[in-house]
Formats: sequence, C-alpha cells, structure tokens
Amino acid sequence: MTNTIAHWINNKLYPGTGGTTSPVTNPATGEVTGEVALAGVEDARAVIDAAVAAFPAWRDTSLAKRSAILFNFRELLNARKGELAKIITAEHGKVVSDALGEVSRGQEVVEFACGIPHLLKGGFTENASTKVDVYSVRQPLGVVGVISPFNFPAMVPMWFFPIAIAAGNTVVLKPSEKDPSAANWMAALMTEAGLPDGVFNVVHGDKVAVDAVLEHPDVQAVSFVGSTPIARYVHQRASEAGKRVQALGGAKNHAVVLPDADMEFAANHITAAGYGSAGQRCMAISAVVAVGDAGDALVVKLKQKAEEVRVGPGRDAASDMGPVVTPQARDRITGYVGRGQEAGATLVVDGRGLTVPDYENGFFVGPTLFDRVTTDMDIYTDEIFGPVLVVLRAGSFAEAIDIVNANQYGNGTAIFTSSGQAARKFQRDVQVGMIGINVPIPVPMAFYSFGGWKDSLFGDTHMHGPEGIRFYTRAKAITSRWPDNEYQEHHRTHMHFPTAT
Repeated sequence: MTNTIAHWINNKLYPGTGGTTSPVTNPATGEVTGEVALAGVEDARAVIDAAVAAFPAWRDTSLAKRSAILFNFRELLNARKGELAKIITAEHGKVVSDALGEVSRGQEVVEFACGIPHLLKGGFTENASTKVDVYSVRQPLGVVGVISPFNFPAMVPMWFFPIAIAAGNTVVLKPSEKDPSAANWMAALMTEAGLPDGVFNVVHGDKVAVDAVLEHPDVQAVSFVGSTPIARYVHQRASEAGKRVQALGGAKNHAVVLPDADMEFAANHITAAGYGSAGQRCMAISAVVAVGDAGDALVVKLKQKAEEVRVGPGRDAASDMGPVVTPQARDRITGYVGRGQEAGATLVVDGRGLTVPDYENGFFVGPTLFDRVTTDMDIYTDEIFGPVLVVLRAGSFAEAIDIVNANQYGNGTAIFTSSGQAARKFQRDVQVGMIGINVPIPVPMAFYSFGGWKDSLFGDTHMHGPEGIRFYTRAKAITSRWPDNEYQEHHRTHMHFPTAT
C-alpha cells in the first residue's frame, strides 16, 4: 500500500492538478513505498501565489513574533527529531545516526535565525551633517524559492528557510522527488509552531516545477544546491529573470596528508568522510593526496578501515553505511569503478557486487578504494557521488597544493599534519572556500557562512550566517532632517549637489 505525497500550500496538503506522480523507493529494500505528486505549471503557480498573498502580513509581523515562532519550531524539532531522522532513512537510505546528525546541523541554523532581532539591527549616525541623521535598515525581499537536493532532505532546506522566514520573506521549497517527505514534515511542524498560512509552502516536482520557480516574476530570489551543470542552469535562468541567485554546485574535495601526520587519525577521519552517507555528500572527501612517504602507510590503513565498514540497511543500528539512493546511482558508481580499472588505477578495495543478507534488492555499493590515480582519470575529474575514494601521489607539499588548485571545484578541502607552518601555508594558498585542518569535513557553524569557490558556487553569496542574512534582505539607507524655528537655512534655495556640512 503506497501513500501519495501532496504539495503543502497554505498550511494544508494540496494534491495538485498536474496528475502525474513519481515513485518513492526505500533504497535498502528496493520497495516502492509511496508516490509523490509532480507539479504542473498551474500547481507551481498556485503555490507561489499563496506565498505572494502571505508576504505583506508576514513582512509586517514583528521581529519578536517571528522569533517566537522559530523558537517554537526549534523546541518541537528538538523533541521530535527522531521522527524526522526515520523519514530520512526510509527514503534516502543513510543510517539513522547520520540522519540525526543531519537534523542537528540544520537545527543550528534554526537557532541562529532565532536571533533575528539582533541580526537585522541597522546602523545610525546622529548629526552626520548639520541637523541631518543617517541610518540604515534591512528589509525582506518578498517570495524566495529554495530548490534542495536528495542527499540532505532536511539539513539543506533548514540552511535556507529559517533565515528567509525570520527576515520576513515567504518561501516556496522544491525538494527532491526522491525523498520528498521530510519537506512536508518540516512544513507541518512550522504550522504547529504557529507560522501563518502561506509563509512556508512546498511544491513537489521535476524540471517543470523548477522552471516555474525560476521564471515566476513574483519570486525575488532563488537558493539552490545540486550538481554543477544544474547549478549553472539555475543561475543563468534566474539571473536572466532578474532574481538574486545563490546556486551551489558539485565538488571534488581533497584531503592532503603530509608525512608528519598521525596516519591512524588521518585514516579514521578520511574513511568516515569518504564513506559516510555512502559518499553522497557535497562535502565528502573523495580524493586523497598523499605527499611523499605518507602514501604507502596511508593506503595500508585506508584499506583496513574500508574493509571494516559495516554496510547494511540504515535502520539497523549495526550499520555504518547504508545503500545509495537509487539503482541508477548504484549502476553509475560501479561503472566508474570499472573505468578506473581500465584507466590503470590500482583497485585496492572493490565495493561492486555487494549483497546484504535479507536485503538482496537494496541499492548497495561497498566502500571502494583506488591508489595510484592520476589527474586525467575520470574517477578523479568527475564527481562520482558514491563510496569511492581515490588516492593520488604527490612528490612534494607544493605539488599537492597545485593538484588541489588545478581542480575545477573549490568546495572544501582538508590537510592532515602536525606542522602549524604547513597548515598555515595550506589555508592561505589553496583556492577553496572551506578549509579543514585535521578536520575532514569543514562545514562551518551556522554563525559563519557555507560555500565554495570556482565551479562549486554560482553567484556571490554563501549560505547561512552573515551572508545568508544579506542574501534574504536588501539594504535601505535613510537620510533625515527635521527643521526647527532656530534653523532657517531650509528657507533658502540651493541648486548645488548636497554635501556634508
């Protein structure tokens, strides 16, 4: 028996009129567990229109009230995050502990947004010119669109919508059709927290729904996370329509390991960063650059750690790693493994053909490790988005930095070393947006901003933190003067350009 996942509009489920659906599958079993309504153009417009109608009243709602609703949401989420984690595991496949971690990282942004009265404080200069005061405010944009990926169905939306809503905007969220239920669950929880009708809406769908958001004249800004080709497309289409855009694309995140690193420590953390969530993270470590003598010792340890990873259904507490999201993803990943062998890389651990007892129909790929990879191989150049870790060899630290900088992506990178001097040079010289020093996945806390460089970001603004506030608001400067009877200068006409006096 399958259930239909409808759109969420005006705090109610809306089946839509598009009439088409897409299956929702449990990746551990291969079983179709539901179907999601795919929006037609009219459905998408109805959702956007609800956000348009709700904006004036929400914009005029006090910061204290907005903050109180977010605090309510935070408390409800904290009490019931286990429910959300189980939904994520059932549709995405990641293990429950990883899903709980995803929810917690999203909740950090909710907590950040709860401080919106402080975050939206403007500046004030008294008597900037004689009897003239100048001050600034930040005001909401209007309706904003959020287009989120399958790999973090709760965290990525929470990196956007709490700040957008706290700042006074209304939101249309288009989640992935592969794991759509988390979006509806969060929207319902926001309703329970006291959010008015139309402030947070969910439209399900494919490219039709995406294009409707990108093209609608009342959508003022678009936030996107996904692959680089789609990020480029979203940025181009939304920009042409005159919208603000932050479009985060793909990644090939490197971990540089120097000979002075603690190899056990490095191998443990690289294994977790490479194979956690079956490698389906935009911040996953997928390429290791071993410098000099670090290579052989590191590969021995990485092989041992990869073979110790317990692969199984996400709901099993004994599992370290679950399946990938679809059979198409599994087949694409295993195809890369075969091409890596053909290109001459050394296959140290082969994750193909993995069968999990009692879950023979699941979409499982085991941890895979390559050594002696070169920068012209597609297992290095392409974002595989699966549990495939490749090791390149560099003769020097300088060569390792050159490898990182020559890559088209610039999302995150890490260095493992015991040298402060090397770490400082690395953080200054690498052309990447987020740097980890003995930290493999350097996702910053919510009060800093998240985002990469090069082909990992299209647009100028990163997610959450101070840049998130700036993205979802526009600045207004006000210059005021209140003449009094003692100041008669205003009775005279001056034709020159005004200057401070």
